[in-house]
Amino acid sequence: MDFSTPASPFTPTGTKPGARRFDLIAFDWDGTLFDSTQIIVRCIQAAVQDVGGAMPTREAASYVIGLGLMEALAHAAPDVPQEKYPELGARYRFHYMQKQDEIALFEGTLGLLHALKARGHLLAVATGKSRRGLDQALHSVELHGVFDASRTADETQGKPHPLMLHELMAELGTSPERTLMVGDTTHDLQMALNARCPSVGVSYGAHEPQAFAALGPLHVAHNVGDLADWLAQHG
Repeated sequence: MDFSTPASPFTPTGTKPGARRFDLIAFDWDGTLFDSTQIIVRCIQAAVQDVGGAMPTREAASYVIGLGLMEALAHAAPDVPQEKYPELGARYRFHYMQKQDEIALFEGTLGLLHALKARGHLLAVATGKSRRGLDQALHSVELHGVFDASRTADETQGKPHPLMLHELMAELGTSPERTLMVGDTTHDLQMALNARCPSVGVSYGAHEPQAFAALGPLHVAHNVGDLADWLAQHG
């Protein structure tokens, strides 16, 4: 089933097929480019149990993916007292470090990014990860030089606040209508709306795509090939 929304306020008018519509394409990381959703869910669940909290459901743990770490863990573990948040964060990082070698880019992602670069798009990452975590991930998949800029939740406002996109646009000299946000969660698409940028959702990440319709993405891609095809025609 296609959950894209033809009635989006950002539906293009007068754009020639194949013409470049967006100067900047900003991607979320986990669940959009990086196949990490299930491992993140398990790490959140284990961390909460480590500090004595009730294990969150898969739905509760996956909902917070894309938020800043402390905000996400606090939301997923409402029964854990605030004084235990530093320990909770440390336990999450411990579990994630044990499993990070199991995580890889979604199949086809490297080809997609290189094709977009060849076409002249600026590429950026807008993520709820920490700067340290993103830099480690970029190094591990040999993506240095692919992205023109990036923002992480610990160095600016977290999603869905628009500051992350505002800063990327200011750094790279683009406008909201020429900037596209691609993400797998409602946090990503709401951030795009808040920044007055169009968006594309992907259905293979953390959030169920039924929730995307109210946020007006131009398209919902069901795999990386679908995303690449749409961007080649409409991006």
